[in-house]
Amino acid sequence: MIISSNTKKPKIHPSAYVAPDAVLSGDVTIEEDCAILHGAVLTAEGAPLLVSANSVVMENAVLRSSGGSAIQFPLSIGESCIIGPGAYIVGATIEPGAFIASGARIFNGATVDSGVSVALGGIVHINTHVRTGQHVPMQHIAYGDPATIHPPREAPEVHAQMNFFETVFNLPQTDDVREKAAQNYAKFLRAQHAQDAVVAEAPKKAPPKPVSKTQEPPPTQAADVGKVVDVMFLELEEARHRREAGLEKEKRGKK
Repeated sequence: MIISSNTKKPKIHPSAYVAPDAVLSGDVTIEEDCAILHGAVLTAEGAPLLVSANSVVMENAVLRSSGGSAIQFPLSIGESCIIGPGAYIVGATIEPGAFIASGARIFNGATVDSGVSVALGGIVHINTHVRTGQHVPMQHIAYGDPATIHPPREAPEVHAQMNFFETVFNLPQTDDVREKAAQNYAKFLRAQHAQDAVVAEAPKKAPPKPVSKTQEPPPTQAADVGKVVDVMFLELEEARHRREAGLEKEKRGKK
């Protein structure tokens, strides 16, 4: 499903494949030779979202960009990246050749350098920079610039170091910050999607390669009529001779 949102419509290169049940909404750009598979959701809400050439977004992955008047979180997927099934990426930069495995989570302001892998269930948290040569193991947490890789048991320690709501929602840390974030975000989303509309046309397919004008059509196999006639004539002559011989034999018998 292709959706126009906030006056922006997705731009899809003719050579890209977008599954019919994927959702692309707003200022989304899909470059050449990409594949966006079934159930994937790519939504741009106030900032652009780019999937660069030869990249794959697999089943049920969710990619989001976000931006208001105060904070912008565009999302950029570099060339030749794989985003695994069920991955969630919001407002981050994924450099060319990175691999994001199934169920990975990458949050606002993060950067994943070229050639980096984020393994199954790995988390790259807000404003984190995972540099080339680093990797995030299964279910581990990357945080900081440069990133420090933490095992799952250190999640409370990581959480204590960050100010998530101020970074993402521009709200000070107060007792009611979660409620305020929900209210502000709901208001933003209502305005952002108020005039959404499904775009009628499907993504364009790559046009078929034109046949060269200089290319000759394949030769047809024509029957050699002369040879066919010759064979038929010989068969008829043989049949005539057999009839005449039979009649001659029948006359001699009567005598």
